[in-house]
Formats: sequence, C-alpha cells, structure tokens
Amino acid sequence: MANIRDIARLAGVSVTTVSRVINNQPYVSAEKVSAVKEAMKKYNYHRNINAVHLSRGKTHLIGVVIPFSNHPYFGLLIEGIANAALDHNYKVVLIQTNYEKAKEMEALKMLEDKQIDALIICSRISSWDVIESYLAHGPIILCEDSRNEKISSTFIDHYKAFTLALDYLYEKGHRQIGYSIGRQTGTNSTQRERAYKDFLSKHSLPFEINHIFTDRFHVEDGVDVVESLLKMQHRPTALLVTSDQVAAGIVTSIRERGLSVPKDLAIMSFDNQPISKVMHITTLEIPLVVTGKKLFQQALTVKKLHMKKSTSV
Repeated sequence: MANIRDIARLAGVSVTTVSRVINNQPYVSAEKVSAVKEAMKKYNYHRNINAVHLSRGKTHLIGVVIPFSNHPYFGLLIEGIANAALDHNYKVVLIQTNYEKAKEMEALKMLEDKQIDALIICSRISSWDVIESYLAHGPIILCEDSRNEKISSTFIDHYKAFTLALDYLYEKGHRQIGYSIGRQTGTNSTQRERAYKDFLSKHSLPFEINHIFTDRFHVEDGVDVVESLLKMQHRPTALLVTSDQVAAGIVTSIRERGLSVPKDLAIMSFDNQPISKVMHITTLEIPLVVTGKKLFQQALTVKKLHMKKSTSV
C-alpha cells in the first residue's frame, strides 16, 4: 500500500506539499496540486482519517449511549444532542446498550481508544467507580444527578418533578396514589422513590408495595399495568406514570374495559409527548430537547478543559 512518501516521489514534490494537498491547505501551486492528485489516483491512495484525527487530537465525533433507540424519551434527548452537534460541526455516534453492561463498556473503550472526543451517557448501567476510571481518557457526561460524584452531568430534578405531580394529585383529592417507572435501579428512579416515600410520610399515608410498577417502558406495558390493577381488591385511585407511552397504554386499556379516566383511575404522566396531547392525558412537560443540547454543550466545554490540561502536562 502506497504511503505519503511514495506519492511525493511520484509527483516530484516534498512530503510537506503532499500533506498540504491532502488536507486542502493553501500555498500550493495549481501545477503541484495536479501532480499530487494524479499520483494519488495512480496509487489509488486515500488518506487515513484515523491518523489525521490522532494527529489533531480530535475526531469531531461524540458518542451517545442510550438503552433503546425506539423510545421517545431518548429520541428527544438525541434530537437536542444532534442539533447542537450539527451547529458545532460534530457528528453523533449512537451506542445502544439494551441495558447490557458489556455494551456500555464498549462505548467507554471507544473513548479510551480515541475513537470519539467525548461520551454522553443518557442512562447509566455501570457503577460510579467504573465510569470514573475512564475519565482520564476524555470527557464523560451523564444525564443524571452526579453532584456527589466526580463526573459532570446535566440532569432533570426527578425528585422535584415527582413531588410536583404527587402534590397535584393530592390536591385533586387522591389519597391512594401509585406509580409506574422504567428501571427500578438508577439515580433517577431512586430520586422518584425517595420523593414518593417522603410524600407519603408528609401526609401520613400508607405505603402499598403493589401500587408500584417497575420495568414499564412501552405502550403494551400499560396494558399489563391495568390487568394487575383489576386483580387488586384495594387498588390506587391515581397513578403517576413516568412515560407518556405507558400512560397511553393504560388509558387505552382502561377505556376498552368500559372504565373511565379520571373517574375510575386518574393518570398523571411525564414528558408531554404528542401521544399525550392526542389522548388528552394530563402530563408534566420535561424539557428533554433542551437537556440534550446542554449535554452536548457540556461535553464540548469539558473537552476543551481536558485538552488544556493535557497540553499543560
């Protein structure tokens, strides 16, 4: 395989001149540009973009870790990240994990191998110490509360959001309130659980474990929630649902059984996605697109600080 020296020899120019032509730099005569391009054509030469990135210290690629690519919540985050990346001439590399730790480790390895300039993790699987061990290789930004850790983050205050929704339902007269979430683990879920328990304690309400539904992500999961509710002797009068998709499944299933919302079951959802508007579901808007933009901007800021630190060392 031909290298840059072979091109220079065939074109009758210096290696520096070939490098200038390859990288579209000025101060090269048209005659030499033509000679270099002709030599490249004869050798079928293409520049090694990985080598170029390595020499420049940046790839203009941002890795984004998501558990699912077909979930509107993460779709809105990606929209914000991608729009901000486009504005700054960056490209987004999506890494879907399905909440498999090995897949997330592959993304962290990409950062270590300098295949990406920074990594945004929209929903974390690995422990804090594992994430921290990769900080030396480049910026890692989390979409969760990491104020007690060493990792940068942009996040939604889920404790506050959950408390607002619970207070709203309480003011509507509900005293038996349950909730439905995605993952049971994770910082965001922990904050919601704490908000729920604090709410119950504040109003001296009993804790009913069967009023809590976990691992609910999609519309069909809402149908399962309703089937479980109808088997209960003492079911909640209201549900907080962390996904408009799941809420839509619950509302549809309730209506198919001849029951009504909110008379038989009040629903308070999150995100304010189009499906909630179509189905007239009460929902609390979460600014996910804005959050996505801020995640990217933070990644860029931390990247600049990381490069300055590396230069000074």
